[in-house]
Amino acid sequence: MNNRLCCIFTAPDDDLAMQPTDIPTPAPTFADFALAAPLLQAAQKMGFLQPRPVQLAAIPRAMTRRDLLVSAETGSGKTAAFLLPTLHHLLANPSDYFGTRALVLVPTRELAKQIHQQCLQLAEFTALKVGLITGGADFRVQQNMLLNNAEIVIATPGRVLELMEAKTPEFSRLEVLILDEADRMLEMGFSQELETIAAACNKERQTLLFSATLQQYGMIKIADKLLRDPDMLRLNTLQDEHANLEQQVIIADDIAHKQRLLAWLLLNETFAKAVVFTNSRARADTLVGGLQAKGVRCGVLHGEMDQKERNRIMAFFRDGTIKALIATDLAARGLDIAGVELVINVDVPRTGVHYIHRIGRTGRGDAKGTAITLVQSSEWNLMVNIERFLKQRFQRRVIEGLVGTYTGPQKLKASGKAAGSKKKKLAKKAATAKKGKKR
Repeated sequence: MNNRLCCIFTAPDDDLAMQPTDIPTPAPTFADFALAAPLLQAAQKMGFLQPRPVQLAAIPRAMTRRDLLVSAETGSGKTAAFLLPTLHHLLANPSDYFGTRALVLVPTRELAKQIHQQCLQLAEFTALKVGLITGGADFRVQQNMLLNNAEIVIATPGRVLELMEAKTPEFSRLEVLILDEADRMLEMGFSQELETIAAACNKERQTLLFSATLQQYGMIKIADKLLRDPDMLRLNTLQDEHANLEQQVIIADDIAHKQRLLAWLLLNETFAKAVVFTNSRARADTLVGGLQAKGVRCGVLHGEMDQKERNRIMAFFRDGTIKALIATDLAARGLDIAGVELVINVDVPRTGVHYIHRIGRTGRGDAKGTAITLVQSSEWNLMVNIERFLKQRFQRRVIEGLVGTYTGPQKLKASGKAAGSKKKKLAKKAATAKKGKKR
C-alpha cells in the first residue's frame, strides 16, 4: 500500500479527512466553482441553489484532476458532486479520439438509470452523448451506443464485462473512472470485476471513488489498487446519528404477529411512501399478498423479478399508484426516490451496515423520516448489536390492541443482550456433545 493512502486510513485526523465541522464556508452559488456555462444553466434549471457539503468538498478537488476517495451517504448530493466536474472536464477538453471518455460504475440497474437521468439533465445544454449499460437491456443496442462514441457511460459491472468479452468498449483513452456505492459493489462480490475493468482503462485516468463507508478492509485494498495518491474526504461516518430520523422498535411474538403489526402501520401511519425490508425474497412475496388483501397499495421488488416487471413496479411506486414497496436488500442502496417518509424492517437487518443502508431511504437531506424495526425474541441480540454499533438506543413503541405476549428478555446482560438461562446453556452444550459423538 502506498504511504499516503495508508496514512489516510490510519490517521482519521489527517487534514484531508473532513468532518462535518471542517467543511469549507458554503459557496453562495454553483457559479463559484467556475463550471462551464451550459452546466450552470442546467443546474439552475434543475433547481440547484446552494451547493451541499459533499459538493463543496469534492467538486473543487475533482476539477484539479485529483483522485478522490469520498465517504458520503446516499441522498447527500454526491451524484452531482462527481458528474459536474466530470462533465466540465469533457467540455473543457474536447477530443476527436474514438472511445468512452468517462465511465461511472454502480451496483444496480435502478441506480444506473437514476444517475443516467440526472446526467442527461446536467448535459442538456451540451452536445455530450450520454450512454447507459445495464443487464436486462438489448445487448446490440448497447454495442451500437458504444460504437457511436458515447462520451460518458453509466453502467453496471457485469454487463460491462460481457461487452468487453465481445471487444466492444474502448477504454484505452478513458479520462475519468467513477465508482459510486463502491462498498455495495464489494458486498455484492464485484471486487474482481472492478479490477478487471480498471485494468482495461487508461492508466493516466482520474479515478473518483464514492462510498457510504471507508472502514471495510476490502475498501482499503480496492482503493490502493485503483487510485493514485488520492485525497480522502470523509463527510460522514456509519455512526452518524440521523438527527432528522426517528428510529423505533416494536416487539413481536412471531412472524404472524409481525404481519399484523405491519398491516396496521401501513394502514394507520401518515406517510407519502414507505419501503418495507425483509431478509428474503420468499418473505417479501408472502407479505405483499397478505397486505394487498387488507387493502394496502403495495408492490414487491427483488432480484428474481425480470427487468420489465421491476421497471413497472418502480414506476408505480414513483407515481404513487402504490404507496409501499416490499423489498429485499437489493433496493437498500442507491435508489433515489423522493417522498419516502417511512422505512419498516420486518426482519432485523443482519448487520449495522445493512441497517444504515436500509434506513437511508428516508430522512434524507433536511426531510424528516421514521424507521421502525419489528423485533422478535430470536432477533433481540441482533437489534442490540445494531444499537451498540450506532451508539444509539432506539425508541421502544407499543401499538395499543396489538401487544404480544413477548415483551423482551426476562434477564439482560450489562451489554443489553438477552441473558440465556442455565438450563438452555446446558441443553445446548449436551446437544453439541451428542452431535460430536455421532461423528
